[in-house]
Amino acid sequence: MSEAPFGYTEEELRSYLPTGWNLIGPATGDWDERKKRWSTRIEDGTDMRWDLVVDAGEVEKSGRVEALRVAVDRLYRNRLGKRTRGLGF
Repeated sequence: MSEAPFGYTEEELRSYLPTGWNLIGPATGDWDERKKRWSTRIEDGTDMRWDLVVDAGEVEKSGRVEALRVAVDRLYRNRLGKRTRGLGF
């Protein structure tokens, strides 16, 4: 792995996460050189873990902070449609 061309501080990440969601592990995240994307693990209010992924192409197109907002919004909307394992619904 090489060094990411962009990243986020813990405060930036927390400011975009919905209420009750938390970071899992370091806020520095991981850079995937092959896929050209940055990712980190988060946990929603029901203790389900998700990967927050920000694509480098989105950063180039919209800017670093806007790309983070879009990624969090996408994750939140996709999560609403997922069935929750083990909780009976």
